[in-house]
Amino acid sequence: MIYLVEDNPQIREVVSEYLKIKEYQVREFEGVSGVLESMQQHRPDLCILDVALPDGNGFALAKAIRQQYPGVPFIFLTARESESDRILGFEIGADDYVVKPFSPRELVLRVEAILRRSQSQKGNQGARTRWYLESDVLEIDEVSQKVLINGSECLLTSAEWKILSYLGRHPGQVFSREQLLGACLEYYYTGSERTIDTHIKNIRHKLGKEGWIETRRGFGYRFAGKVADSSQ
Repeated sequence: MIYLVEDNPQIREVVSEYLKIKEYQVREFEGVSGVLESMQQHRPDLCILDVALPDGNGFALAKAIRQQYPGVPFIFLTARESESDRILGFEIGADDYVVKPFSPRELVLRVEAILRRSQSQKGNQGARTRWYLESDVLEIDEVSQKVLINGSECLLTSAEWKILSYLGRHPGQVFSREQLLGACLEYYYTGSERTIDTHIKNIRHKLGKEGWIETRRGFGYRFAGKVADSSQ
């Protein structure tokens, strides 16, 4: 089930039809009203949220969703294209940020990519690499796409997972923002390189320590964990 929160009926109809072609169930909302109440009965697999809504703000709604249903991924679909709005969206925890006008087909591809990762997190654990930094232990499971910090699961957005996983596969190597955008966010993000800074900030916060990812001023970022062991 995908929740689509969009006040423009034409956009809502087009997005809904494209999602239904891919056999997704869609529940439509014209505004903020009723979204959280509906989640109590039918928790969605993903939410697509406009920001400027007639009865509220999509950013505020996203914060409420993140607090009450932290495992539900969401995408912002909005005409607000400034860098500050994009950064705010990712700071809240968005898995993606799509600016209008947009391609419905590309939006569906983004939805599918996020849902694939979300579903894989529910699978069995597979190959896992354990890293340490001082007294902390970080486990990155590439198969189930789970991250554990000191034994507790760390919930990352799709973009955050891609960045941490990529850095973890290349420990000690420094990557520029541009390199991380190209390697981790692939086709689906064309915004400012500074958005990488926001993702890194969020990852550090969730891992509880900045030292896992070091900043090399003027160059970029590198993963600083030390490998503990690796199992297949």
